[in-house]
Amino acid sequence: MKRVCVYSGSSAGARPEYTTAAERLASALVGRGIDVVFGGGNVGLMKVVADTALAQGGRAIGVIPEALMAREIGHLDLTELHIVASMHERKAMMEELSDGFIALPGGFGTIEEIVEMATWSQLGLHTKPFGLLDVAGFYEHLAAFFDHAVAEGFIRPQHREMLIVSDDPDALLDAFAVYEPPTVRKWIDRDET
Repeated sequence: MKRVCVYSGSSAGARPEYTTAAERLASALVGRGIDVVFGGGNVGLMKVVADTALAQGGRAIGVIPEALMAREIGHLDLTELHIVASMHERKAMMEELSDGFIALPGGFGTIEEIVEMATWSQLGLHTKPFGLLDVAGFYEHLAAFFDHAVAEGFIRPQHREMLIVSDDPDALLDAFAVYEPPTVRKWIDRDET
């Protein structure tokens, strides 16, 4: 694993634990020689992850759309900064550049990005590990929702198991190192439609 994409909020959130977790995750990645790929912003947890990685001698690669360059104040002191035309291009490039995906706490965009990686994996568009860094129980309700969707027959158990959830960055990365995607013959049951 050479690069991990970190999805995170463009704000730091209400708890200091979120910033601490962003620092711990960036440190864990750098400690393993893994580059950080992120949304390219110089604000919120995005900034914390990039600045921590760079301060520790790691590499931080940002991908930001033109429309957000000013709004998210694009981080200009990165190893690489890719400015793209759209959010769709941003997400596609971040996926292409990365060997795995981790979501720190964040809002709609962060959740949408990690769920999209889950969907792409379910569809067989990639076989890379993805997970949630569950800081102070931030993702507890989201994980419970996915469990509920399994119980209600909308997500297969094998697909739910693909999403790795941990409150410890090192445990998450250890799980990434041994990740094997499930073999599911098909993702929908035509007999049920």
